[in-house]
Amino acid sequence: QVQVVESGGGLVQAGGSLRLSCAASGIISRINIMGWYRQAPGKQRELVGITSGGKPNYADSVKGRFTISRDNAKNTVLLQMNSLKPEDTAVYYCHVGTIMSPYVYWGQGTQVTVSS
Repeated sequence: QVQVVESGGGLVQAGGSLRLSCAASGIISRINIMGWYRQAPGKQRELVGITSGGKPNYADSVKGRFTISRDNAKNTVLLQMNSLKPEDTAVYYCHVGTIMSPYVYWGQGTQVTVSS
C-alpha cells in the first residue's frame, strides 16, 4: 500500500518558522524526485522546491527562507520554513516522482497558516 504522509503544518506568526515532514512508503518503483508544492485558496498549485538528489531547486518566492533536505535511504523529505510571511499561507503537498508509472504521487496536504 502506497503512502505519502505529511506532517508539521500549523499556525504561526509572521517571521516564525515551521518544519514539514514527508515520508513515502510502499512505492516499488525507484523514487527520483521529492519535493513540495503548495496551493493557496483560489490559486493554482505551485512549486515550492524540489530535488532529484542533488542541490534543490526553489521557487523565487521562497529562496533564502526555505530549505529542503532529503533522506534517500528513508524516502523522507523535510521542508524547513523560516521567516514566514502571510503570503506563505497555503496547503502544502509532498510530491514524489518515480521512474515508472504512475510517475507521480501526492500526499494529502498539510495546512500552513501565517498570521500577520
